[in-house]
Amino acid sequence: MSRIVTALLLFGISFGYLEAAVVVYLRAIYDPIRQHIHPERQPNDLFPLITQDQLLAAGPENERRLIIEIGREAATIAILAGFALMAGRNFNERVAAFAVAFGLWDISFYAFLKIMIHWPEALTTWDILFLIPLPWIGPVLAPVLVSAALIVCGFISLGRGGVPARLPHWLAMIAGGLLVIVSFVWDFRNTTAGGLPNPFNWPLFLAGEALGLIGFLVALRNPGSPESRTRPGS
Repeated sequence: MSRIVTALLLFGISFGYLEAAVVVYLRAIYDPIRQHIHPERQPNDLFPLITQDQLLAAGPENERRLIIEIGREAATIAILAGFALMAGRNFNERVAAFAVAFGLWDISFYAFLKIMIHWPEALTTWDILFLIPLPWIGPVLAPVLVSAALIVCGFISLGRGGVPARLPHWLAMIAGGLLVIVSFVWDFRNTTAGGLPNPFNWPLFLAGEALGLIGFLVALRNPGSPESRTRPGS
């Protein structure tokens, strides 16, 4: 277990650094475009977003870059999943390893961005979180809370050889995750049209967090399942 924990820490933190470095390069490309379109915007302010029409007007190569970026985000999730498949010994351990790796990657990403370019200015700073299938928008505090919960729950699960969650527990955790995602994409029509973000839907976000955590905590009381008793190496 100590080997797995060490590997997760090394992987998650170093992957967070790589993500932050890529974002620094992307901002070097797109900040001049933003400044040209919105000269009134403050440095490092991501909003209003560049609309798709404005992006294409700035040069046809930008559409190709957007497609590449979406592919990079998909590859990022695939890399995290691939590492989790190697780290866990059964299904529940693999899910836990993915949760820890994802959380460490995300929090390390913001920590390294703060070191590299002194951004975000605060946990209330708004960010573009993800682009698949729609742009995810929210204050930095929201993904940090999600990642902190994933890390804590993931390590607890790993320490128990994988929490033996059953179908109702999985449904609660998945439903909670979906509510969190909906809170991030709630305002996408406005922001993708070039509008400033409306107030974040904290009630929906917190409801999703609570539902997911309740599903996990109830699963902790589950006396066991065949999956949790899978032999090491399976």
